[in-house]
Amino acid sequence: MGLADSLGGKAVKPRGSGATPPDGSRPLPGWRRYWPMYAAVSPFFILFAVFGVFPVGFSVYLSFMSWDGIGEMRSIGWDNYAYLVTDSAFWQSIGNTLVIWILSTVPMVFLALVIAYALHTAVRFKAFYRVAYFVPNITSIVAMTLVLGSVFSDSSGLLNSALRAISAGEVGWLSDPWAMKVSVAAITTWRWVGYNAIICLAGLQAISSDVFEAAKVDGAGNRQTFFRITLPMLRPVILFVAVTSTIGGLQLFTEPQVLFPVDDNGNVGGPGGEATTIVLHLYQQAFIFNRFGYGAAVGWALFLLIAVFSVINWRLIGGHDEDAIGTGKRKEKTRAR
Repeated sequence: MGLADSLGGKAVKPRGSGATPPDGSRPLPGWRRYWPMYAAVSPFFILFAVFGVFPVGFSVYLSFMSWDGIGEMRSIGWDNYAYLVTDSAFWQSIGNTLVIWILSTVPMVFLALVIAYALHTAVRFKAFYRVAYFVPNITSIVAMTLVLGSVFSDSSGLLNSALRAISAGEVGWLSDPWAMKVSVAAITTWRWVGYNAIICLAGLQAISSDVFEAAKVDGAGNRQTFFRITLPMLRPVILFVAVTSTIGGLQLFTEPQVLFPVDDNGNVGGPGGEATTIVLHLYQQAFIFNRFGYGAAVGWALFLLIAVFSVINWRLIGGHDEDAIGTGKRKEKTRAR
């Protein structure tokens, strides 16, 4: 006996086969059935399109134009990029940015690891230290740059006052080419070292304690444990810190802009432009000299530079964690033999 016979000879259509509902209405098409869900998530996509996709696309279009922000746009093809290659001020800004990036990122990552390891092994007041190290990241960078600018002042700064007190001479923190870069790098390090330390601390806490206990059983000391177990297992975290520090360092703007305000001639970056970063050069060209097309070209050159250095960081630091840990284990076995 079939299913139709058991139900009085009436065939029953399975659910979802397009059967007509008992009230005689037809099911709605897909887009009409799900439009309330689409409407619920649409604000994010609308805002992203208006404030994310459109500005990026418009900047590409603008980089091939000559425009002062008010008048009519004029197409000039690749002239902005051709001038970019020969612009000595642009290349100077690249050199300044790379020097400041090195002076800030290297000690920043090192101090972040040291602070994270100290917080990880500390017993008392852990919460207090974590908050204290993270506070600079949420403090107004403009206000703190103004405060630290008085510390680095050539004539009445605290640093030079301390140097004079010990008869060590003075340093032109805001006038000497190298000291200017050191000043900007010091403020950048102060701002971001606590944030990176918290990230590294989270990576340390994610490592199972069984690994360290096994290392102690095998006779590994603190130094061997740190360099052969902790650092390899922190590789993804260090990669994240290095990449984000690279992106932030190459986009440096607020610190040099506040330390070295624009003069009457529209010059930025202090004496000789020795602290002019790429973004500060973009700001000068677009919003002081009103060369919006050339400013857009500088922005895309910065994007390419960030992509290149991010890939370099990935190649130098990145890789499979299993390979790093496995390499360390193979070395240990070889030495044991």
